[in-house]
Amino acid sequence: MKLKSAIGLLPACLLLLAACNSSTHKQTADSTKTSKTDTLSKTAFDTTINSKKTSLYILKNKNHLQAAFTNYGGRLVSLLVPDKNGKLTDVVVGFKSVTDYKNATEPYFGATIGRYGNRIAKGKFMLDGKQVTLTINNGVNTLHGGKSGYQNVVFDAVQPDEHTLQLSYLSPDMEGGFPGNVKVKVTYTLNDDNELHMDYEATTDKTTVVNLTNHAFFNLNGEGSGTILNHVVQINADKYIPVDSTLIPTGKLVLVAGTPFDFNKPTAIGLRITQKNQQLKNGNGYDHNFVLTGAAADKFVNAATVIGDKSGVIMDIYTREPGLQFYSGNFMQGKNTFKGGAKDDFRTAFAMETQHFPDSPNQPSFPSTTLKPGQVYKTSSYYKFSVRK
Repeated sequence: MKLKSAIGLLPACLLLLAACNSSTHKQTADSTKTSKTDTLSKTAFDTTINSKKTSLYILKNKNHLQAAFTNYGGRLVSLLVPDKNGKLTDVVVGFKSVTDYKNATEPYFGATIGRYGNRIAKGKFMLDGKQVTLTINNGVNTLHGGKSGYQNVVFDAVQPDEHTLQLSYLSPDMEGGFPGNVKVKVTYTLNDDNELHMDYEATTDKTTVVNLTNHAFFNLNGEGSGTILNHVVQINADKYIPVDSTLIPTGKLVLVAGTPFDFNKPTAIGLRITQKNQQLKNGNGYDHNFVLTGAAADKFVNAATVIGDKSGVIMDIYTREPGLQFYSGNFMQGKNTFKGGAKDDFRTAFAMETQHFPDSPNQPSFPSTTLKPGQVYKTSSYYKFSVRK
């Protein structure tokens, strides 16, 4: 069932979350002002890191949508889309300077993630009969490429037109423990259909593993507008991947039916997030990969749809990847200040990362993430924006 045909379920979802509403900050008349890209100073992004220059890049379309990126970490800094009243709303949370990104306690806001998105158990796996040992940065595991993840690198940037930004990076052999010199290219395109496309390519000179994604954190009511628990979500997946206490997959694919992980019908994020459930306990909420229905490398599937309960902004997610990691902002602690002045408080943003499954190098039954010399890693995803009047 498509989300747009099931809007009638929204009132019921929202009524059940009245308690959540009481904690939601009221969006003031000034909130749209703080959402405009003119509050971002290019100067604050012009610096040098490891002898490479960083900057701010703005993409636009004819419908006044704007996406701001920095090549430091390949980050999506801001994304302006019109709400149900036609006011531009910044639906991506982020910071106002490279310095703020470097000093943040959360390193992944908006970042292009590599060499391997998500977790690898204990930072080890076998490849071509040899053990690969990675840097550890998430308890006993490797997360998002480890200590040398792409969130810390400066990409080479080319902006051929106002719609397109091309980012490239040579990930050197043994960076973070990963074998192979890997040439990475990511193209971000904001087209006139209100779609933000993410096209990924990679090649290697040694057999390695690659799993690229983007880690934008969203609040479709606008940065600083409060809780995301009243956002209504549909994820087109009949199965999800349970995890252990360190968030590593158990190896099983489990039916979502009858569990808090069933988002096949439009459901508010907070409706079942506090239920007694071992998987919700392990993730401190939702921090799980969903197995997308009908996924195939040669076609786009509608992975998910999210609606901002206040703004009416609808975000449809399309991908050629087999999985979608849904993260409900469970580890946000209010320790960082966003570009509009709000803190990154608990569950005030969510992420939906299109990707291959976590820990695939250690899970033979999962789709392979191995890339060999002569092969080209190529995948695409995009966000499409509209409004519910």
